Amino acid sequence: MSKTYQVAGIGNAIVDVISTVDDHFLDHMGIQKGIMQLIERERAETLFGAMRDRQEASGGSVCNTIAGAGALGLRTALVGRVRDDSLGRFFAQDTERTGTAFVNPPVKGGELPTSRSMIFVTPDGERSMNTYLGISSEVGPDDVDDTVMADTEVVFLEGYLFDKDKGKEAFLKAARACHTGGGRVGIALSDPFCVDRHRADFRRLVANEMDYVIGNEKEWTSLYQVNDLDEALALAASDCRIVVCTRSGDPVVLIKDGERVEAPVNTRIPVDATGAGDQFAAGFLYGLVNGHPMAICGRMGNIAATEVIGHIGARPRANIHALFKAEGLV
Repeated sequence: MSKTYQVAGIGNAIVDVISTVDDHFLDHMGIQKGIMQLIERERAETLFGAMRDRQEASGGSVCNTIAGAGALGLRTALVGRVRDDSLGRFFAQDTERTGTAFVNPPVKGGELPTSRSMIFVTPDGERSMNTYLGISSEVGPDDVDDTVMADTEVVFLEGYLFDKDKGKEAFLKAARACHTGGGRVGIALSDPFCVDRHRADFRRLVANEMDYVIGNEKEWTSLYQVNDLDEALALAASDCRIVVCTRSGDPVVLIKDGERVEAPVNTRIPVDATGAGDQFAAGFLYGLVNGHPMAICGRMGNIAATEVIGHIGARPRANIHALFKAEGLV
């Protein structure tokens, strides 16, 4: 009997708020051009109030992945924390509108505002991002519904949320509930600095709770504290059944039950690299859920990533399933 959800994600629920500005505005507001900065609440409110002609879009790494998986036709759910404010209601409604169940209602009287990333786009196409994590980073075990996790084929976790103890508890609760229902659980390592901060806990999670793990070169070598990528991946493969390593423009390495394959990348000059890893994960998860070999899962991930870097924004514009079909993958 099929489960209600094929893929469910737990991640930072962030609203991307986008405004077009000139360089003078950046200078006036003290915004560093072309980078992402984490900011505090007071600064976030100042910048938000200064934005004109704002465009809003649901964002967050795993949230983008789940949206991509849903666009591919999978039955999807999202666990995240937003406040019952205008941005939080927008996020919940936008997620549901795109066909993904947002299983956590906005928190009334929440302790912090809904998370937002204020993105200032200048005429040269540069995106200057100022992100306030807000309530999304407060996800804890109370936000995880055992019933939803047990009724999901594949759960995908966002490594960024591992920064807090309550996030670690939420991940363990989700993993164990999903496994009880016979599902599979995996994580995106997300960030080498996050791995550095919580290496021992990450190692235990990968070895004891995860069925698959996705990371890039820096994240894998950081996790195992070695300089050689092949050595790191060999150690990872001894800990976890499925290991995936993305390598920018180089072929993706995928190892399942000790068998290593590579998936080639069709290189293109990125218009906007935001979301490349998120959409790789969406394509990979589509292949995993549908039982494809690792090499095909990797190719599907690469096709989705290549599409999303060809335009502004972290979510696909093209029909990715049609691209899979054109490549003879489905």
